[in-house]
Amino acid sequence: MQRLMCKSKVYGLQITSKDLKCGGSIELPLEVLDKADILPGEIVLVVNTCNGARFNTYVIKGKPGQCGLLGGAARLGEVGDKVLVISYGWMNTEEARMHTPKMVAVDETNNVK
Repeated sequence: MQRLMCKSKVYGLQITSKDLKCGGSIELPLEVLDKADILPGEIVLVVNTCNGARFNTYVIKGKPGQCGLLGGAARLGEVGDKVLVISYGWMNTEEARMHTPKMVAVDETNNVK
């Protein structure tokens, strides 16, 4: 049996920009992606803790401190809102029992703590 497990979670992110004219996605700093083991193009769940919106999108590498919502995702948050980003991975039961998700906290400027 394969199980879909939480691979990593980034919390404390603050939306710094939004652009409705770009294709839908979320921009995150490379430092955050590396620490959370998230690749550009990977599908993630984004949870806006300010308005309750939850949506899946893919990740784009952004500039340091950047957390930008692009395309339709830009309608689901405002600059200044806090979001969580959660990545998932398929694992067999044995792998899942041994797995510990990576938890990454960022500060008020979206830099890894």
